[in-house]
Amino acid sequence: MGYDFFINVFADGAFAAVAAIGFASISNTPSRAYAACGITAAAGHAVRYVLTQASMNIIPASTVAALVVGLLGVFFARIRKFPAEVCFFPALLPMIPGMYAYRAVEGLFYCMGNASEAVFNHYMYMFASNGLTCVFIVLGMVLGANVPVFLLKKISFQATR
Repeated sequence: MGYDFFINVFADGAFAAVAAIGFASISNTPSRAYAACGITAAAGHAVRYVLTQASMNIIPASTVAALVVGLLGVFFARIRKFPAEVCFFPALLPMIPGMYAYRAVEGLFYCMGNASEAVFNHYMYMFASNGLTCVFIVLGMVLGANVPVFLLKKISFQATR
């Protein structure tokens, strides 16, 4: 692991932080939560980047990263007095697997437009592989982010109305 690796980890986290703050700003998040959203997104995305570079599959890497996001969300919620969801929903959005979803839909469209069985099978494989990967990444992110909220309910801030 050289200098370039640490620069890539930092850049990955920094871009995720910018995206999370952008998502937070358009979703009526309190402005006092922007920094927490950025830090949480940077940490989660950096963890996923490191794990995928260490040859871990993107599905468990995304689940572990979402677990980090959930833990940090609970931590910041207690300190800053806002619900943990305010922090970790914008932080998870940069980790949504957009390329897998795009390739799945692309494979589906190419399936419908080809009469050749070999070409159809190729694109059906592309649709199924990318679609299942996308679904399992999102499911792992949902589980990973929500487990800390449910397990640490006593210490996380709970909004009351």
